[in-house]
Amino acid sequence: MSDPTLPIASSRDVWAALSNFWRDRRGRFVLIAVLYGAAAVAALAPPKLFGALIDRLDAGADGGVIALFCGGMIVSVVTQAALLLLATRTALVLGEDVFRGVRDEFMRNALRLPIGLIERGGTGELVTRTTQDVRSLGGTVRDAIPQTLIAVVTVVLTVVAAALTAPLIAPVYLLALPLLVVVMRWYVRRAPAVYHRLGGSYGAMFASVHETSSGSRTVEALSLQDARNRSIDQTIGAHWSAAVGRIRLRQMMLPWSNLSFAIPVFASLAWGGWLAIDGRVSIGAVVAVTLYASALVAPMESLIECTDELQRGFVSFARVLGISRTPQEHDPVPIAHPAAATAVDPAVGPASGDVELHDVRFAYRAGREVLHGVSLHIVPGERLAVVGPSGAGKSTLARLLAGLDSPAAGRVCVGGVDLAELDVAHRRRAVLLVTQESHIFATSIRDNVLLARPDANDMQLSAALTTVGAQRWITALEEGWHTMVGRGGHVLSGAQEQQLALARVVLADPRTIVLDEATSSMDPGAARELESALGAALAGRTVIAIAHRLSTAHDADRIAVVDAGRLVELGTHDELVSAAGGYADLWNAWSDDGAMRDH
Repeated sequence: MSDPTLPIASSRDVWAALSNFWRDRRGRFVLIAVLYGAAAVAALAPPKLFGALIDRLDAGADGGVIALFCGGMIVSVVTQAALLLLATRTALVLGEDVFRGVRDEFMRNALRLPIGLIERGGTGELVTRTTQDVRSLGGTVRDAIPQTLIAVVTVVLTVVAAALTAPLIAPVYLLALPLLVVVMRWYVRRAPAVYHRLGGSYGAMFASVHETSSGSRTVEALSLQDARNRSIDQTIGAHWSAAVGRIRLRQMMLPWSNLSFAIPVFASLAWGGWLAIDGRVSIGAVVAVTLYASALVAPMESLIECTDELQRGFVSFARVLGISRTPQEHDPVPIAHPAAATAVDPAVGPASGDVELHDVRFAYRAGREVLHGVSLHIVPGERLAVVGPSGAGKSTLARLLAGLDSPAAGRVCVGGVDLAELDVAHRRRAVLLVTQESHIFATSIRDNVLLARPDANDMQLSAALTTVGAQRWITALEEGWHTMVGRGGHVLSGAQEQQLALARVVLADPRTIVLDEATSSMDPGAARELESALGAALAGRTVIAIAHRLSTAHDADRIAVVDAGRLVELGTHDELVSAAGGYADLWNAWSDDGAMRDH
């Protein structure tokens, strides 16, 4: 169910990461083991003392002996509780420390994922790993691991105590092993596949529900309720099937494991009773060993429960760790036909702002190209408009120019340097993409814009907002640019959100800006005002505009016409109109339809 574009770490990688955790925190792990061991030793005293008390009573002990033994049992119980409290607190603090490290590393890796990879994999799978898997891993670190340690130490010491108390009776504990080994081997072989399937089912379910809720207006407008209900039912059904698979697995395991836990209790009582009748052991020894066997049930059940939790945590850790195994945004992306490129100074990036495409081809799916051998040279400071019918490949071309995707063949270069060879910092300084979809974070307007350049001062911030025409409406707000926006804050219009997104671009000050219909959410007058302001502010910088309105193309230095994934025309507005080709037809149709009124 999990998407193959977001890989899952191998068992070897998971064990290597666990080894690193052990090596970095070995001292605290040892301290926790010692504390739990001491608590387990204290827990062994009451059965031993109770058995000894029975033997003393059989020999005619008085009230003083009874009080002494009872006092010893009380002291051991209090000591055990104090040691368990200290050990549990230490284990939980260590667990939170480990969990914090895992979570921080996961978020760093997730935020560096290539945008194209996230889009291909779907947000549902990433959200599942960010929420469900991280939460499951947190439960494992905080609860399952300490409980497993307690159970293991308690079982080992209890068996040792039983063997020392009555060597003739204790071997009956081994009668539980054959059944327990068979049950656990059966479970361990099947559990990973079940939990991988369950973990993967969350992504599709979350994605289907989120897409339906976020697109509710579209669903209602196009009467897609039945189709979306079928999609949700299908993904929930797949999750239900995976969850039932886990339940069935536990249903098969638990009855047999519980039976194996009961065998030592009955066997020690029956065999010990026979030995006591024969005079080979004391009644107190039989009682003590039987109590030890009974005391084994709770930690063994806990161990089984923890085994289940550890299996789920192991799978979740593999999924969380898998994010670090994906190509990161700063990693070089291989291309099909690499060619020699100009060396780049890592301190300053490309030496010039020339943008070049050399025979670029691209396909979202193998065998279905959407760009076919596009070559183009854009000189620094040029304003290029890219026009064409819907589905022609304009947005794909914009993504390649911004380095969000890498071509299947050919090269995209800035200053003679292949974009794939630049790290993310240099790439963003060289080329920045602004799409028609802007995102506003739940914070103040000021902080939203400063994301592009945190060290900018108020004067620079004000200049950027003024450039995109946002300063007027921001000043009218009661708290100005300190107004909280985003979820739960002041509601912005689509045009205002895009203005803030463009203000970030102005503040970031890249050499080349790719505008993918960045003003399409605005009315024509506001769009032209914004484009005019951007033109003045970005003088001397390269602007590549994916034109939604032909008025944008009219004002550009050159126009590139894309059709069916090919560059079919290139020239100025007057040249293309005179050529009477496809662009001239678009322009004439647009003019005749009255679109010129937004001039």
